Amino acid sequence: MLHQFLEQAVDRYMTREVKTVSCDLTMDELNDLFASDDFNAYPVVDDQRDVIGLVTKFGFLKCFAITLSSVIPRYDELMRRRVSDVMIQEFIYVGPTTKLARVLQLMVEHRLRSIPVMGVGRDLVGIISREDVMRALRNSTRGD
Repeated sequence: MLHQFLEQAVDRYMTREVKTVSCDLTMDELNDLFASDDFNAYPVVDDQRDVIGLVTKFGFLKCFAITLSSVIPRYDELMRRRVSDVMIQEFIYVGPTTKLARVLQLMVEHRLRSIPVMGVGRDLVGIISREDVMRALRNSTRGD
């Protein structure tokens, strides 16, 4: 039954309607989105809707981390920062035909909660989350 899971591709389980954010979004607005959607990450797109980065809850929280060498900025200053200040520009992504076994390996190795799914020309075609992979495992071991 597990071999069924190993043969499944991302496009069968990914979420196709992906919520994205712009790099001009403020941290305050991003905080509201994280609270309302309960997503862990958003692809960041430019004016042409090309994916230019990924912003995560970890990246959001990281800007509030205090180190011994940093001067503590005021909360309202931090909340006016932009997504472009905290997004990661080099991120892991998969294609729609990537096997779920590979996705699972990437999620475990890199502790990822979700991975953008990119098509030809790096067009965003979906996102695959831990929950999607768990659903695929459940379906494969119980039989669709």
